[in-house]
Amino acid sequence: MEFSSRLKRTSLIKFTTLALSLISSSSKENLIRLTRLAEKIPQKDSYRVKIEWIRELFQRDHPSLEIARRILRESNLKQREKLIHFLVNQFLEGTNRRKDFASRTGFYPPRAMLISPTMRCNLNCYGCYAGDYSRQGELETEEIHRILNEAEEMGIHLVVVLGGEPFLRKDLFEICKEHPRMIFHVFTHGGFLDEDTVEKIAHLGNVSPAISLEGYEAETDQRRGKGHFQKVMRGMVLLREAKVLFACSLTQTRENTDVLVSDDFIDFLIEKGAILIWYFMCLPVGRNPDIRWMPTPMQRDRLRQSLVRFRATKPILFVDFWNDGRLTHGCMAGGKMYFHINAQGDVEPCVFCHFASDNIKGKSFLEVLDSPFFREISSRQPYLENLLRPCMLIDRPEIGREMASWPGVYFTHPGVETFFTDLSGHIDQYAREYGTIANEVWEGFSQKGQGRVDGLASKPKGDRQIR
Repeated sequence: MEFSSRLKRTSLIKFTTLALSLISSSSKENLIRLTRLAEKIPQKDSYRVKIEWIRELFQRDHPSLEIARRILRESNLKQREKLIHFLVNQFLEGTNRRKDFASRTGFYPPRAMLISPTMRCNLNCYGCYAGDYSRQGELETEEIHRILNEAEEMGIHLVVVLGGEPFLRKDLFEICKEHPRMIFHVFTHGGFLDEDTVEKIAHLGNVSPAISLEGYEAETDQRRGKGHFQKVMRGMVLLREAKVLFACSLTQTRENTDVLVSDDFIDFLIEKGAILIWYFMCLPVGRNPDIRWMPTPMQRDRLRQSLVRFRATKPILFVDFWNDGRLTHGCMAGGKMYFHINAQGDVEPCVFCHFASDNIKGKSFLEVLDSPFFREISSRQPYLENLLRPCMLIDRPEIGREMASWPGVYFTHPGVETFFTDLSGHIDQYAREYGTIANEVWEGFSQKGQGRVDGLASKPKGDRQIR
């Protein structure tokens, strides 16, 4: 059985390598033929549906084909090798491992893990919950290795590293090196991306930075400090020269929306070498929370509309944390598709939900992920039929308040209770105003019988995880 598994894995790696090499040089017609061959490999129907979805994108000359070619053209050999193994690990072997884990325990593991190995940061950005923390109480290196080993046993191969500033952890590269079957997507302010750091990233191959920006130099330096933007630009040059794939993480505020939804800015990031753009909203969950920085309901919907156009025209990937509920069937938190472990070991439903019922120190993954608290969250998802309103913090704030006060639940960040007390009236008003906009859009989708995802193709069905 073990020999058979190794043989199958080797065959899958060879096929994936061939497929990627064909993508980089083959005609559209040959790639369409390749998808028909690929449909014969997976045993799970949902994956065959996704392959059919990819074929539809190719047939429509969607920019996704150029995105795939950019990934191959702009990555180094080591990173491409790790990417191939990740695709096999996460979507083929990982699926079987997650199913096997579920059959043994009754719990279906999530696909990704978020972890903040430190909350320390050398910047002091307004609206951010990280900052002036000490090392005291941070997860030890050995504990992080134990966490990652248990995650891999469950079939989790994607680790999103947050903070704080992750590169302040001197053991970060050691940790990534010890887990070569995992991909580490590291969210960083970009200020530490010097020659030495980029060389280490390129050598490992399984580390991909996501660099935070607020827009151009004026917007970024306003929030992060004078001169920071130019440091980031230098880091991007080094990453591109080393052929390391990287993403950009954009925080939408009330002040920078015009820039973040402009074609010129997206083209600027593509030119700099970014392969993926994350969009987040500035929420009042950090130090000295100020509701005035939070985007208005109209601005949030403007971002959603902009991504419809971008996804149909730009050769770069997009993830919109709050507006992509139609892709994820609502909220992903609480172990449905991911969870967050903070630097103290508290296991939070989401990186923006600073409350927990368990700490990973001294407990197994199964104990903390299959807890009554996470099960309660999972049982309520999606919180509304309208998947444009997926979030229990800002779309269904009454649920967020209920979960934050659930028996045994405690706050994990100083002052976060302000969000649920002093600011609750503002958040409720926001939810009502955005709800009016989103409900009108959703009704339009329903009237058209629209089975399409904004700017993409028909949404793949049959892939929602069920406990």
